[in-house]
Amino acid sequence: MKNKRQIITLTNPRSPISESYRALRTNIEFSSIDEKLQVLMVSSAGPGEGKSTTITNLAVTFAQSEKKVVLIDADLRKPTAHHTFSITNRLGLSSVISQQCSLEDGIQGTDIPNLDVMTSGAIPPNPAEMMNSKRMTSIIEQLRQMYDIILIDTPPLLAVTDAQIVATKSDGVILVVDQGKVKRDIASKAVKNLESVNARILGVVLNNVKRKANEEAYYYYYGVQEK
Repeated sequence: MKNKRQIITLTNPRSPISESYRALRTNIEFSSIDEKLQVLMVSSAGPGEGKSTTITNLAVTFAQSEKKVVLIDADLRKPTAHHTFSITNRLGLSSVISQQCSLEDGIQGTDIPNLDVMTSGAIPPNPAEMMNSKRMTSIIEQLRQMYDIILIDTPPLLAVTDAQIVATKSDGVILVVDQGKVKRDIASKAVKNLESVNARILGVVLNNVKRKANEEAYYYYYGVQEK
């Protein structure tokens, strides 16, 4: 399982980075008093900012807190979940949406207690249409009855419209930003794209922030102010 090393919440649960993921989980849990935050989308402005690593570790921390969790790889362009968890991608989200298999057959267990995964399935020619379908909405509603937490990994916001579409079906959005890579105006544009569909932005994960030159990169979460 060569890619398992990126799941630091499993391999090194006492590390400062793992603690940051637990803080992120706690902040999400406390960010809504009256409304249930159950379907959470994780995206980024552009590629390579660490959104898939973030959603994977967040899924593990929710599962470790005795929540029943499903991680959905809705990046139907460059999927990664099947590599991360070393599982097959023969059936997955695209298979369920196109009714090639049942919802149950599209979900796979992992060796992590309380955590299931729905991989992307075969890469389709029409990802945005699939995300916008009534079938996708129905799948999410069914999963609400089956899981405590549904985490959805999407393509980057500024690349395609998929993430904006998924945001409208989610209870909240977490934006992952690589501080060293992404300029402020690009991150602002990603936020505006979410606001244009009235998405609820729960917060931003700053990735690769270095506290001191000799320290490892870590993750930090802060809430987005209500306007």
